[in-house]
Amino acid sequence: MTHASIFVGELIGTAILILFGAGVCAAVTLHYSKARGAGWVVIAFGWGFGVLAGAYTAAPKSGGHLNPAVTVGLAVAGITKWEDVPYYLLGQMAGAILGAVLTWLVYFAQFQANAEEDRAQPTLGIFSTAPEIRNPVANLVTEIIATVGLVLPILFFGKNLGTGIGIIPGTTAYGSGIGILLVSLLVVGIGLSLGGPTGYAINPARDLGPRITHALLPIPNKGGSDWGYAWVPVVGPLIGGVLSALVYKAAF
Repeated sequence: MTHASIFVGELIGTAILILFGAGVCAAVTLHYSKARGAGWVVIAFGWGFGVLAGAYTAAPKSGGHLNPAVTVGLAVAGITKWEDVPYYLLGQMAGAILGAVLTWLVYFAQFQANAEEDRAQPTLGIFSTAPEIRNPVANLVTEIIATVGLVLPILFFGKNLGTGIGIIPGTTAYGSGIGILLVSLLVVGIGLSLGGPTGYAINPARDLGPRITHALLPIPNKGGSDWGYAWVPVVGPLIGGVLSALVYKAAF
């Protein structure tokens, strides 16, 4: 894979991920949406389908990491080349911002309706995560553990090649193709099981890119972008990715 293909693959794949993920959050949250109030289970599956669509799209170009925590974890584990890491990260961040902008365009009329006095509501939760109980240490630990729940299984899936379901992260080899589906279902499971405390960012680009977009977009009555919390869903997943790689290297 060339550096250009890595960047393009991650940009497109991450944009699709965020379009589906932020899109389902918008669908469930915004007034005048047919899916309003559909609930947490719908959000968890929406994000899982976003991973499915984004990873399958990006796989031939970049391997479909879509997540700096995954990329860093694979690099520490010795699977992804460190020289490729910047191109993965740049593509992921650019894609996350693009996906957030596309979500805004899809729900443009609903976002504009936020100007109505009786319909005004904060909109950051559509784009980024926030804790139910604001405790930086506890929130950080939650994101670390949830990210280990993502990255460590991905690394170990790579040892299942003999079963036909294995993934070789950082390449375009995904066994029979079931590997991406498994990761998508894994993301759904993390959302259902571990997403309650912080909204399960488990992906620095997924949170930071849309948060930047939220800060810049002309959304009426949008509320603040909560920059005081923004470091948690960046640092926590990166630590989780590194810890996953260390466990993987110790095991193999």
